[in-house]
Amino acid sequence: MATSGGKVLDFEEYVRTRQEALLRSARRLVPDPVDAQDLLQTALVRTYGRWDGIADKSLADAYLRRVMINTRTEWWRARKLEEVPTEQLPDASVDDGTEQRADRALLMDILGVLAPKQRSVVVLRHWEQMSTEETAAALGMSTGTVKSTLHRALARLRQELQMRDIDARMLERGERGRGQERCAA
Repeated sequence: MATSGGKVLDFEEYVRTRQEALLRSARRLVPDPVDAQDLLQTALVRTYGRWDGIADKSLADAYLRRVMINTRTEWWRARKLEEVPTEQLPDASVDDGTEQRADRALLMDILGVLAPKQRSVVVLRHWEQMSTEETAAALGMSTGTVKSTLHRALARLRQELQMRDIDARMLERGERGRGQERCAA
């Protein structure tokens, strides 16, 4: 059994080597970079207290992802009551104006329409590229539940993208129509 000092060194080494990957996972779970750092730090604090209980350290990433998902869900539940629905969604900000950044901002915004469980499944399956079985193990659910949840989540994302595309086309037509009226006058 490792001493208390050994536990600290083992944990510090793990965090040092896996920090970037863990932060990427946290960033995919919450859209705000500062919240992602907070999420990771909270998960690391919670995991440190249980570090000796993780017998197979190769599963530490999965354990930490689960802690991050649970923490994010706790935060979502706490904030859910504070949110007020509005008629218009805020505009997604684009840093450089490049298509890649715009697509990423849109994707992060659209992921917000999913329930936490659906979002977790989508993130683990498509961003983390986990298999159905790995996702099921990480989330503590059956593979059938992962498949059906993923199917519903992707259908919801397609629907949201389609609605936004229709809204954008209608807005574009409205802008062109006003411009033509001005020219005719």
